[in-house]
Amino acid sequence: MAGLGTWSLTGAALIILLLPRSLEECGHISLSASIVRLGDPITASCIINQNCSHLGPDSQILWKLGAELQPGGRQQRLADGTQKSTITLPHVNHPWNTLSCCVRWGNSLQILDQAELQAGNPPAKPHNLSCLMNLTTNSLICQWEPGPDSHLSTNFTLKSFKSRDKCQTEEDSILDCVPAEAQSRCSIPRKHLQLYQSMSIWVQAENALGTSRSPQLCLDPMDVVKLEPPTLWALASPQPHCLQLSWKMWKSSLYIEQKCELRHQPQLGEASWALVDSLPSNTFQHELCGLLPSTAYVLQMRCIRWPLPGHWSDWSPRLELTTAQQAPIVRLDTWWRQRQLDARTVDVQLFWKPVPLVEDSGQIQGYLVFWKPSGQDGAARKLPLCNTTELNCTFHLPSEAQEVELVAYNTAGTSHPTPVVFLDSRGPPLVRLYTMARDPHSVWVGWEPPNPQPRAYVIEWGLGPPSPSSSNKNWRMEHNGSISGTLLEDNIRPFQLYEITVTPLYQDTIGPSQHIYAYSQEMAPSQTPELHLRHIGKTWAQLEWVPQAPELGKSPFTHYTIFWTNAQDQSFSTVLNASSHGWVLRGLEPGSLYHVHLMAASQAGAINSTSLTLMTLALEESEMHILLGLFGLLLSVICLCGAAKFCCRPSRKNPLWPSVPDPAHSSLGSWVPTITVEETFQLPSLRDPGMPPITKITVLEEEEKKPGPWESNDSSGTCGLPTLVQAYVLQGDPRAPSTQPQTQSGTSDQVFYGQVLGSPTSPGPGHYLRCDSTQPLLGGFTPSPKSYENLWFQTSPLETPDTLVPNQEDDCVFGPLLDFPLLQGLQVHGVEGLGGF
Repeated sequence: MAGLGTWSLTGAALIILLLPRSLEECGHISLSASIVRLGDPITASCIINQNCSHLGPDSQILWKLGAELQPGGRQQRLADGTQKSTITLPHVNHPWNTLSCCVRWGNSLQILDQAELQAGNPPAKPHNLSCLMNLTTNSLICQWEPGPDSHLSTNFTLKSFKSRDKCQTEEDSILDCVPAEAQSRCSIPRKHLQLYQSMSIWVQAENALGTSRSPQLCLDPMDVVKLEPPTLWALASPQPHCLQLSWKMWKSSLYIEQKCELRHQPQLGEASWALVDSLPSNTFQHELCGLLPSTAYVLQMRCIRWPLPGHWSDWSPRLELTTAQQAPIVRLDTWWRQRQLDARTVDVQLFWKPVPLVEDSGQIQGYLVFWKPSGQDGAARKLPLCNTTELNCTFHLPSEAQEVELVAYNTAGTSHPTPVVFLDSRGPPLVRLYTMARDPHSVWVGWEPPNPQPRAYVIEWGLGPPSPSSSNKNWRMEHNGSISGTLLEDNIRPFQLYEITVTPLYQDTIGPSQHIYAYSQEMAPSQTPELHLRHIGKTWAQLEWVPQAPELGKSPFTHYTIFWTNAQDQSFSTVLNASSHGWVLRGLEPGSLYHVHLMAASQAGAINSTSLTLMTLALEESEMHILLGLFGLLLSVICLCGAAKFCCRPSRKNPLWPSVPDPAHSSLGSWVPTITVEETFQLPSLRDPGMPPITKITVLEEEEKKPGPWESNDSSGTCGLPTLVQAYVLQGDPRAPSTQPQTQSGTSDQVFYGQVLGSPTSPGPGHYLRCDSTQPLLGGFTPSPKSYENLWFQTSPLETPDTLVPNQEDDCVFGPLLDFPLLQGLQVHGVEGLGGF
């Protein structure tokens, strides 16, 4: 337990509380070294005495470094019966570690002994060693930098010795100087020094792992002397641009030749220090010029041993001085307003602005206004009208007074007098005056200069109606008469109405003032026009609104936007110009609900009007019927056209109705109408070779003689015919079924229907002759028309020399071939000269 107390008494006390009384003297730790370099290995051993009755012979010794178990312990039993465990830690990486020797006691670990491991580095070389000779404390003060921390307790010692051959040999050693704890400086008293003699100085550092020393410093204590700063005093200086000062040196440095530096800067502002160097210390005073008048300055001084080596002293305490004032050097721009009070008195309001002519124009403490009555000489006769620190003054003058004087003054004097002449307004006015807002805090005012060109302009601006105030007006004078505008930025705020006045100034007169009102930024309109519904229809709605009157200070509308939304939340909009006051919504759906609102926009923003809900008119019942009828008709036409196109295609073999052949390209004898389902009779097959022809064309040759009167022919069933007769005959009854083929020869079943008349030599068209037959034509269901239903023969437009006259005794009707549709395309093949058909 003695070892435990050696390393840590506090730890030993804690261990005593943890261990049973019988285990206190059981274990002991031995270390190969108590302090090692960081990263180096260390070996430790723990021995358990054979007298420990509470520990079994096979008890295992465990190692802990801090709170972590360390493997690798080698355990053995010695000849004397003691147990020993040895462990080697390969790297010690922490400056402070606790190594513990433990055994298992029940379900826990019991510490037998502990040892503290300390690791670090050898001391680094001290550097930046420097020394100063302080004449006030009369000692040599040296300081250094110790270098990186070694993690071990390190002792520093300042060592030195005297020498006469530039520190090559040591003559007399000087007592070592040990600094206070945690300090890196040390003082060697004057009694251990020899002035004007060289000495060698260095710093030695030492800890448990080694020793190091700094580079050697060889010096003469007087060559490193540092003087105390002087004390500054102020002297009176009548010059406005100069300061007079003196200083006092410390008693210990009165007999040392030295030089000094003076620095100064204005107390206010951010100006840098200005340096005045090479001031001889034996004069003890200096006049500093080139400064600003009426300005506070801060001054400091420091000195150094010169021409011999030495160190600069610290800067002296600050001295604050103020330069004297000078009379103001300014130009006063003036402007006035006059008001006639009565026949003999005029009320004058005079304004002015100081304009510095030089950088150091002098401080102004006040202004004086004088009036010298006419006929009076001398400054003593000037009558003061105003003495003020403001930039304006109001006074009364006689009506005949035409001029006053204005000066600025301070304690150093007055500025040059500025004459103020009250001129009459006889000059030409400005051609045009206008304004334009640049941003919320500035307004551009422009004009067209008159002819002749003015020498200057006076611009006044202030709040306009409804609360104008002449006392709060701002004004400015532009001395360049060729400009055509200026930017007003002082006291300009948004949403305020300003009255701006521009007056041209000429050489001996002034022009009339012109006024204009302007805003730097206008507000958005407070309300929009109310939207109304004027008329509404089924697909349209007419809207209207009344434009609002312009509001003072409100930006005018630039455009309108109409928004409308239907019941399906579909939105639509349109943009209108500001001159619009109505709009018609088109393309609406009948009987539908719409929400409409109007938005009015200006340069300052946009604002919405109240919403309007409207419903279009619904369609009437008759209109619905008409629309449905038109729709049905359109659908029917489309269906019919489609069916006709489908049925009339040439590719179809079985059309829905019989195809009527063209008589000019087919034989009428091969045509038989299709028998419908409702008919009870059957026709013989058209392809039956035994079937007699249905039609026959008979061509009669014309005798080679002139045509004479018609001759009567007693043929049965016929009437008198012309010379050339073409018979068109229906053979048999098409309704009667055919059981056997019929011959080609004519039979009594032939029914005479009509004859076609024509002559090969006749230039006119052919004619036909029809009889009143009761037999159907080509198997039709409708009987032949009566005689009164037929068209009587009419002479062809191209009349022939021989007029064909019908026989009144017969029931035949004689007429042109053009009235017989089925024979218009009839062609007779094999007979030349029948071109009349």
